[in-house]
Amino acid sequence: MFLLVFLRVTVIMMSLPIFSGNNVPNMFKAGLSLAVALTLFPVIDLTILPAMTGWIFMTLGVISEVLLGLGIGLAIRLIMAGIQMAGQVSGFQMGLAIANIMDPATSMQTPILAQAFNLMAMLIFLAIDAHHWFFRAMVDSFAIIPPFQFVLSASFVGYLMETAGTMFVIALKIGAPVIVVLILTSVSFGLMARTVPQMNIFIVAMPLKIIVGLLFVVFSLPYLQPYLRELFDGFGVGLVPLLRLMGS
Repeated sequence: MFLLVFLRVTVIMMSLPIFSGNNVPNMFKAGLSLAVALTLFPVIDLTILPAMTGWIFMTLGVISEVLLGLGIGLAIRLIMAGIQMAGQVSGFQMGLAIANIMDPATSMQTPILAQAFNLMAMLIFLAIDAHHWFFRAMVDSFAIIPPFQFVLSASFVGYLMETAGTMFVIALKIGAPVIVVLILTSVSFGLMARTVPQMNIFIVAMPLKIIVGLLFVVFSLPYLQPYLRELFDGFGVGLVPLLRLMGS
């Protein structure tokens, strides 16, 4: 029983944006998961579990615990992917997609602006204590979905598909100020190229689009924090209904 509790806690902890990166040592992840599992094990009710009869039953329990944690992790990863996509699209419009940096969380090359948006989202995630929702979800999950009771229902798959669609909406809302102003800037440069053909518009446009884009990124920061706070709070409130979908 402790192994099943430890597996669920580990997968949920690894799905948190702050712990899922490769820059966090694996020994720290394992130790933290073990400490949380040892804390939760005495307070959760495991008396309603059926008696295990053989390794096949135990294997199914292990698979269900891993799938449950991955389902929760996929939902929050889709939200973070939407935030990072906003930076990627904005950086592409500004011309910063040429310069990529190594993202320590994924060990992949990421556009600079996408990495900046991702770091800001991480800071806001921690500042509003959004990670506390996951700890509460761990406790509630054992009451809503006891071990061996996970069900991959159609409603849960539909929720994940809806969240995947929301990812593009999040990217559009966050990157809209920069995307719109850079489209208008490109249109104005096109008009200037037609009216003043002697001007080398490519040399002038590149630095000017970067400056305009960065200015509007700064202008949109006061509106970014309330939106991300509302986004993370909404996801935290929806964690319990999400668990109910997995147990239905």
